[in-house]
Amino acid sequence: MFLSTVIIILALALDWLIGEPKRWHPLIGFGTLVRRVEKIFYPPKTSNKQQIVRGFLAVSLLLIPLSTISYLIANIDFIGDIFSLIVLMLCLGHKSLHDHAKPIANALQSGDIKQARYYTSRIVSRDPATLNIPRATIESVLENGADSVFSALFWFLIGGAPAVLFYRLANTLDAMWGYRSQQYLYFGRFAARLDDVLNYLPARLTALTYALVGNTRIALRAWQQQAHYWDSPNAGPVMSSGAGALNITLGGPAQYDGQWHQRITLGAGHEAQAEDIGRALTLLRHSIFVWIIILLLISGLTYA
Repeated sequence: MFLSTVIIILALALDWLIGEPKRWHPLIGFGTLVRRVEKIFYPPKTSNKQQIVRGFLAVSLLLIPLSTISYLIANIDFIGDIFSLIVLMLCLGHKSLHDHAKPIANALQSGDIKQARYYTSRIVSRDPATLNIPRATIESVLENGADSVFSALFWFLIGGAPAVLFYRLANTLDAMWGYRSQQYLYFGRFAARLDDVLNYLPARLTALTYALVGNTRIALRAWQQQAHYWDSPNAGPVMSSGAGALNITLGGPAQYDGQWHQRITLGAGHEAQAEDIGRALTLLRHSIFVWIIILLLISGLTYA
């Protein structure tokens, strides 16, 4: 536990100092591999059941060998610790979230709506022309904070480098295949369900952390009353609690693939504004500090 805590602190620090690699990011290479596997396992004319089976086989082929290799390397003396540090650093996305969200806030505050809309379109999969920019940005910060920070930390604590790598690759597969579109509704079903399972506990721990760091009463009430109405079982608790913690409202109507979806309103208080983007980033940072403090306390007790 003590060694895991040290690796986590170092990985968070390195992620903040270095950020995402500008070139040759392993997840980009993995995405290329995913497309090649998809071409093999996704023929155009198959039954729904066959697509589900083929999707399961494709996910297994992509996750099991890489996670097994990671397990073998992580168990080599000394080299395994260095490997684990590098894997966790690459699986974290705290600095990346900050680097994507902060320019949006700056553009909004300077009145450059066109530039803010362009920056926002890079982090959300919606029609840029229809976006409520502050709301969409904060939703992305809160939800991706759970996925790319706290879920990664959770799975590293559970099973080290192999577990966090398995989680991050599964999360990437969900981002590529886990859509309810005609193309991926059945083929991507296993990837989507696997991501839901892997994020179930971390999402609720994230929601609890947001509530403790922010406006606790409103956050817990929003989580209890609103989360189950959201279409994602894990994003609901995270975003309702995060919105309540910030005392703002998120959600509401949004356009996906040319169609409007009437989403419920999450949180309470005023509608999200440009200055709330910085507050959401601060909430995320403070939540990370809470996890570090808890890990240090547990490690100290374990070490003693």
